[in-house]
Amino acid sequence: MYERYFGLNEKPFSITPDPRYLYLTTRHAEALAHLLYGVTESGGFVQLTGEVGTGKTTLVRSLLEKVPGHVEVALILNPRLSPNEFLHAICDELGAHTPEQASPKEMVDALNKSLLEAHARGSRVVLIVDEAQNLSAEVLEQVRLLTNLETAKQKLLQIILIGQTELRELLSRNDLRQLAQRITGRYHLDPLHKDETFAYVRHRLKVAGCTSEIMRPSALTELHRITGGIPRSINVISDRAMLGAYTREQRVVKGGLVREAASEVFGHKVRSRWTPLLYGGLMATTALLIGAGLWQARELIPGFGVQAPAQAVSSQVDENTMAESVQEVFVDATPHTVPETSDESLAPGGDDQAAASTYSTVAELLATYADETGTDQALNKLFGLWGATYVSGQDTGCNQARMQKLDCLFQRGSWRSLVTLNLPAILSLRDDAGKDYQVVLQGMHDNYAELLLGEQAREVSLVDLSAYWDGDFLLLWQPLSVGAPDMAPGYRGATVPALRAALGQIDGKADTPDDPMVFDENLATRVREFQKQHRLEPDAIVGARTQIVLNLESSDNAAPRLTSGQ
Repeated sequence: MYERYFGLNEKPFSITPDPRYLYLTTRHAEALAHLLYGVTESGGFVQLTGEVGTGKTTLVRSLLEKVPGHVEVALILNPRLSPNEFLHAICDELGAHTPEQASPKEMVDALNKSLLEAHARGSRVVLIVDEAQNLSAEVLEQVRLLTNLETAKQKLLQIILIGQTELRELLSRNDLRQLAQRITGRYHLDPLHKDETFAYVRHRLKVAGCTSEIMRPSALTELHRITGGIPRSINVISDRAMLGAYTREQRVVKGGLVREAASEVFGHKVRSRWTPLLYGGLMATTALLIGAGLWQARELIPGFGVQAPAQAVSSQVDENTMAESVQEVFVDATPHTVPETSDESLAPGGDDQAAASTYSTVAELLATYADETGTDQALNKLFGLWGATYVSGQDTGCNQARMQKLDCLFQRGSWRSLVTLNLPAILSLRDDAGKDYQVVLQGMHDNYAELLLGEQAREVSLVDLSAYWDGDFLLLWQPLSVGAPDMAPGYRGATVPALRAALGQIDGKADTPDDPMVFDENLATRVREFQKQHRLEPDAIVGARTQIVLNLESSDNAAPRLTSGQ
């Protein structure tokens, strides 16, 4: 999704074990040397272990690319097998085909014959067992017996066991000591050091075609702190962080974005390393201020200190805090003047409080309109708000949108993101039972949202809705030119004059460029000013978010709005 945006040839942080992306730290290089030695030299077992995600499988894939031509390799990836199934799997890998109901002796005899034939033609046979910590004691004993297949001078089968740390514990058992005594090479992979994490990330970006700095040092520092140097975790979080940068139209990834990505991956809030220190200092300062305030109040206010029932106070604080936090996000995110509100409307028992009691609960609505919360139904309603047509089963929703001069944008964000984009959206909701729902958010207000269910909009509390929504949304928007790429300084194309015209309508500035088809520096300055005014990343890149806000500011744009007064 983000490869073209960052100028990459492919995704740099895929978790598939591609040998091209192998970054050889000193320990990885030594481990690979151990494996190559095990492949080319006769002996017993070679054992490679490491924590989950440290690159063992990638190292094996790299080994397979480097084995000499006279070496035949049998690779067992799923060792959760019985002794008979394990022998069958080895026979199949080495071409020593045996009947389905063959006995262990028949299979061993067939293997011995196949290995002798390979030896006669000058080949060496190596058996690599990945995820070997899953081998049962019975299978391990069968593996040990296979090393008895030999000539007068050398072993016919070399065995390499690859596994997690538990493999070392397994092989230290007393009943497996005969096998452990035959291990001629042991190596353990540790997580990356901090400088190795930096080099690892930059190496993968370079292999993918990166020519600029995408990951800032703050991002790399946070990556190492959060992942502990585990390559697989680095890949997953880096991929999510780059996707987040793309959806926000940011050209670089910083530490804060890495923490957000890690929070999504791990399913819990990942805080800055300074948070405990700051929190402790804040609590201490707050305690001192509160103490001083209470002392003054006791002196100045008669009757101060009478306590209300603890349960009632606690309940009121919880509800009010949640409601105020949602409203604060909404108001702060609005890039235009918020209409003034009279004191009367905020008084206890005012209109807002009365209206709150009439809101439907999200649970009730999802139960009542369960048949309308599928993807097709939601797309049909969203297209209808734009005066467009969606036909289920014809083509993807995005392709149908493009045929009607629209485009779609899928993002993971917050209420702030939705208010900034100010367009109706499909929200992905999930209840406590894990069931997913797709509903159209038609409107947003200070305290409540409007969901398009049934024949009309249904009002729900934003606090209630927040419990079901984790940030995923999809919206339709109208690009300057359907299918055109993002524009940046230096870009040349027919979309540039449309961009100039849109900006001219908004800022009233005349523009007489030498070449109206080129995105020149003067146009870049105007774009940055526009982005700053509307709380967008001021990078002069005109992607989906910038174009959406441009459309919203255009006086002749008839796009449906999410909030009123904009």
